[in-house]
Order: sequence, then structure tokens, then C-alpha cells
Amino acid sequence: MNSATPSGAPIFATLGCRLNAYESEAMRELAAGAGLGNAVIVNTCAVTAEAVRKAKQEIRKLRHAHPNATLIVTGCAAQTEPDTFAAMPEVSHVIGNTEKMQADTWGRLARQADFIGQSERVQVDDIMSVRETAGHLIDGFGRHRAYVQIQNGCDHRCTFCIIPYGRGNSRSVPAGVVVDQIKRLVDRGFLEVVLTGVDLTSWGADLPAAPRLGDLVARILRLVPDLARLRLSSIDSIEADDALMEAIATQPRLMPHLHLSLQAGDDLILKRMKRRHLRDDAIAFCEEVRRLRPDMVFGADIIAGFPTETEQMFENSLRLVQECGLTWLHVFPYSARKGTPAARMPAVPGGEIRARAARLRALGQERLTQHLQSQIGQSHSILMEGARRGRTEQFTEVLFDSDQPEGQIVTAQILGHGLTALQA
Repeated sequence: MNSATPSGAPIFATLGCRLNAYESEAMRELAAGAGLGNAVIVNTCAVTAEAVRKAKQEIRKLRHAHPNATLIVTGCAAQTEPDTFAAMPEVSHVIGNTEKMQADTWGRLARQADFIGQSERVQVDDIMSVRETAGHLIDGFGRHRAYVQIQNGCDHRCTFCIIPYGRGNSRSVPAGVVVDQIKRLVDRGFLEVVLTGVDLTSWGADLPAAPRLGDLVARILRLVPDLARLRLSSIDSIEADDALMEAIATQPRLMPHLHLSLQAGDDLILKRMKRRHLRDDAIAFCEEVRRLRPDMVFGADIIAGFPTETEQMFENSLRLVQECGLTWLHVFPYSARKGTPAARMPAVPGGEIRARAARLRALGQERLTQHLQSQIGQSHSILMEGARRGRTEQFTEVLFDSDQPEGQIVTAQILGHGLTALQA
């Protein structure tokens, strides 16, 4: 969660993914344009029941700190559970994921008089009826790395996931809009751009001629030659197209770090999750990418304790970490989401879920330590995120003993490492 409290401007609290962070910046501009003041906006996440609990906790804390402010709740949890948040006495308004990106919503909020009565406190329409994703242009945030939303929503229905009901079906931002925004960001001095979305590898399926993500990557790198570094936020490996694999192999400006949506390493669990890949598909993808790009580093999402998961099934997930050569693990202890098919499946006891998550995290730390150790003595191009902190091409954090130019790329030799970061 992060928030900002500039004088006279709304306070934003953002929970969840990078796409939420991007959208909070877009909302910040929309709210400023509408003249909204004395307001607190909570941009929620719905990925787990715990995420919803944390959103409620954050709302109560912010109301206590700002008793006279208009408190607005939006994001995926607001979209999927609007009545839950409308019932909270701390909440002034609830707006949906589509409404939060519309200027007229913020104009009405700023006027306040348009919101009279309980029915108008909730502005959440049917997300499944949305057919377009506006390429809302922001000038980037921070001084080092910009995020560009190219896609929203998801057409898949994994049995554990509530997100399609918070984000709607997949919609793509046209390639020309994406390229124009990246050009503008580069002109403003950004050296690195991250392409972000809910289901990134589905980009283009709803556009004329159905281009693929690899086509977009190639187009960006061709038409924006001054862009130093391009990243992908997260991909579904089974959807990686030939053009994307070609870019991985031949485009050094496409950074050697991929975060994969793997979720599990057991075939039966993957089928019960309604995933579209099997463990051998994941292993083969990682082997092929590493053959094409030997310096590639992988992260992955993995769920611990999915319903019906036995100890042997869980051990298959542990082995997948080794067999795919994963470096960073994003571990989710399974959390039932009401309304999803998985919530009706036989549950793993909560204590066992937590224990398995802890084992996965411990293995993740082992893998990260091995990666950090392997970098000692190597030279890296490091994008500085602060005066003494930056990221390598592989997105590994690097700490410096002396100040470096923030927002610039510096070359340095790796001298050592700590628990999670390299030292230069």
C-alpha cells in the first residue's frame, strides 16, 4: 500500500498490483482536473479474501486519520463487492473500475451535490458490458520507470480467480496509442517503460487483424529507438507467440526478466484450476527462453494449498521451482473467494496452507540467494531508482555506498550481496 498527502490534493491509498498503481496516478490527474479536494481515495484489490480484509482495515484507519474528508472506495474489491463497502459507515462513495477512469465521475464527485441519497453513493456498472480500454495517458510516475497500460480484463476463468469479475473481459489499447504514449514518456526523459495489464499476453485478440504481444513489442522497439529499456510486467507462458520469442532472442533492449503466471506444478491441480498449461509446458518454455537468452531470470506466481492439494501435489510445485530455474517467487496462500468454483472444492486445512506457503517462501529465498551469489564480479547496467538504489537488467535490486544520478543508467561491478539485494 502507498499513499501521498500533498497539501490541498486528495490522498490516494493503493493496494494490489502495478496496474492499480498506474490507475491511481491516472485518477490523481482526473481528480486534480475536476478540482476535487479534501478527499481520500482507496484503490482496492480483490485477488484474495485477505486483500479485501486489508482494504477494510485501511479504510477504517484512513477515516480515523481524516474524519472530515470525503472517503471514496474504488478498485477490484469495490467492483466485486460494492454493497460490502457501501455498508461501511466510514465510506462516502463507492465507484467501479470503469467509472474510476472517467473524467465525468470525478467532476460529479467534486460537485458533491450530484450525490444525494444511498442509491447515488454507489456508482458501479456491469463491468462485463465494457468493450474498450481507454488508453488513458499519464506522464509516468516516479523519476525512473514508467508503466504503460496496454490491456485490461481477462477472458479466462481460472477456478480460483475473482479478477475477471472485477476487471471484465479482455480489452486492448491499440498499438498506435501505446507507441505514441511511450514516445511521449521517452521525450520526458524516462529510460525504462513497463508494459502492464491484467492478462498481458492476450493483448491484441480484440483488435483488427488480431496482432499478438510480440508484434507490439517489436513495433515499440522499432518505432521508439531512443527507448533504452522495455519490460513486460507478467505473462502467461502458454500464450507466448513466435514474435515475442524472436524479440526475447534478438532485442537486447527487451530486458531479461519474465514474471510467469504458473500457479502450481502439479498437473491435476492445474486442471482443477482450469489453467491452460501443464507442468511440462512451463518447464519447456523456461528451457527454450533460457536457450534463446541465457541471462534470462524468471519470477512466478505460485499458490500454496489449493483445494484438494495433497503433500505429493505440493512437492510437485516445489520441484517446479527448481526445474524451471525460478529466481523470484510470489507466493499466495490459497484464499477462498466467494462465487468462484474453487471455493466449493474440498479445502486444505488453514494451518497446512500456511506451512506450505512458508516452505515455498523459504525455497524462494534459497533460489534468490543463489542468484545474488552468481552475480558477484559481474558488471551491470543499473537504472537508478534513488540516489543509492537501482535495478539491473534482470530487475535485481542493487545498493550503492555513494550517491548516483537518480533516473539514469549507470554501469557498476557487483561486489557482494545481502539478503535480497546486490551491493555495488
